[in-house]
Amino acid sequence: MNIKLTEAALQVEPAAGNPTLVRMDHISKIYPNGTVALKDVQLDIREGEFLCFVGPSGCGKSTIFKLIAGLGEPTDGELAILGMTPKEARKQSEIAFVFQDSTLLPWCSVQDNVTLPLDLRGGPKAVQKQEAERVLELVGLKDYMKVLPRQLSGGMKMRVSIARALVSRPKLLLMDEPFGALDEITRQTLQDELLNIWQQDSKMTVLFVTHNVFEAVFLSTRVVVMTPRPGKVSGTIDIPIPFPRDERFRTTAEFSELVRTVSGALKH
Repeated sequence: MNIKLTEAALQVEPAAGNPTLVRMDHISKIYPNGTVALKDVQLDIREGEFLCFVGPSGCGKSTIFKLIAGLGEPTDGELAILGMTPKEARKQSEIAFVFQDSTLLPWCSVQDNVTLPLDLRGGPKAVQKQEAERVLELVGLKDYMKVLPRQLSGGMKMRVSIARALVSRPKLLLMDEPFGALDEITRQTLQDELLNIWQQDSKMTVLFVTHNVFEAVFLSTRVVVMTPRPGKVSGTIDIPIPFPRDERFRTTAEFSELVRTVSGALKH
């Protein structure tokens, strides 16, 4: 595969046929202190994609995620999720957010941490337990339901955080550098598990912030490249490698070439 850093390579359209899940139309964000975090961001995200956002620190990646999650509003432009505002989508449990820290309640068991979103909405405890078992099995922690967070490693805590996000069966999963603080072996293991989970739910869309170009190429269907502040989308790079992906992909010439392409886009 001979991939060159061309304008066409940076503007590959997502797979045709899937409906648009998120539409950002000329989005800008200016904070009260005058900081221009985002300027004229335009991006359509289709159902079932796995997008990784890369860019220099302070370029507005996390700001985009907060706006999508309904944790703030754009200063200009329009942002729609399934034709709804982000706050409306969040109320219908269409959106889940995994932060850089696992943010678990230390006094609650793994099961209670995972079922917290369901508990806040109400509903039978038996159903909550059943859903907790389902998602904890997905992340390989079904045998740890009664354990407290302090008894878990960093990687296991992040697995619990991912399980808590999945328990509501969201259509859109936002992940803001969730693996950044983990060692490389744990990080790669969780990358593999995350892809397995995503492939089991063909309608779930994942948006993932990372500073690691290798991680972005391994995980995504498209990489979104952002400029320094004020953040703009300078382009998207298609990762045309079929799933499932495993360790062999990391050692291929195609992987290395794609990493060079994304790295080159960041420099430009």
